[in-house]
Amino acid sequence: MIYTEVYTAPEWNERECLRYAGTTPQAVSVEERSLFEACLKEAESKLTYKVCWGRFPVRRTENGLDFGFFKTDSKALMKNLEGCEEIIVFAATIGLEIDRLIRRYTSLSPAKALFFQAIGAERIESLCDAFCDDLKGKGLQLRPRFSPGYGDLPLELQKDLFRVLDCPRKIGLSLNESLLMSPSKSVTAIIGIGGRTEEEKNKCSACEKTDCAYRG
Repeated sequence: MIYTEVYTAPEWNERECLRYAGTTPQAVSVEERSLFEACLKEAESKLTYKVCWGRFPVRRTENGLDFGFFKTDSKALMKNLEGCEEIIVFAATIGLEIDRLIRRYTSLSPAKALFFQAIGAERIESLCDAFCDDLKGKGLQLRPRFSPGYGDLPLELQKDLFRVLDCPRKIGLSLNESLLMSPSKSVTAIIGIGGRTEEEKNKCSACEKTDCAYRG
């Protein structure tokens, strides 16, 4: 069964917003802070927070993993799901309005467009965190999120995730021929249930992409 959740706005994380914009609360100028706060105010009422998700068994095969709706030989995903017998597959989006704000201000005010990009990145991550917190609140032990296109997990998997989750109908999320999502501030991911019990220090420490520009 595929479930749909609609969230109220998760708590804002100013430090994360500014990190995505390439700065910090200490480094931002008075003028930049004023512009940033104006962008927050403009975006706040325009965003929506939707998630669709399902729970599936993990079956290990001679060549990799079989989830019923797709198979993979991704070594990185197998490592991530070590010891897991089930997964959560989900898609999350904050809606099209943030894309419209970014497009509107790209030529009018590049600084505003940058802040809206950063706000969108922080908002979708906060939504994913809120969803995972809800799952943990139900007593589930979760592995770090793992998305198509990361490591050796092919981006083509997006097609299978969209099909099984029915993303366009459930949360208005579509996928084009280039495998780009619309709205752009959206995430699809796989989360292992159970497995290793050690606590991850933070999302960046759990991620093997050490050259990421946003690495904390």
